[in-house]
Amino acid sequence: MNPVELKYNKEHEYAKTEGNIVTFGITDHAQESLGDVVFVELPEVGDRVTAGESYGTVESVKAVSDITASVSGKVVEVNTLVIDSPELLNSDPYGDGWLIKVEAENLSPLDTLMTAAEYEEFVAEEEH
Repeated sequence: MNPVELKYNKEHEYAKTEGNIVTFGITDHAQESLGDVVFVELPEVGDRVTAGESYGTVESVKAVSDITASVSGKVVEVNTLVIDSPELLNSDPYGDGWLIKVEAENLSPLDTLMTAAEYEEFVAEEEH
């Protein structure tokens, strides 16, 4: 079950909004598909991310995947816990496994993301 307060993209990543701060992470479906996550590469605090563009990578025993920003803005916090313990993405993707927090310049790109129900439908269609 995906948290209803989050928004989701087709790359199996989520965005959580608190004012103009947006927290990015990967979904439970993404971590299941990837398998054991062994390495995470993230930007530094102060770096700029651009909506629709890669800001880092998640490496698992199966693959290396780019992670994409849902909004443009400045990175205000990086979860160093997942850099030191990448397995947090597997065990707690919606909690301690978040990736970065961005001060969004514009929240309107979030309007194009899916709700939890739409995302679950998307995942179900993708698996058929």
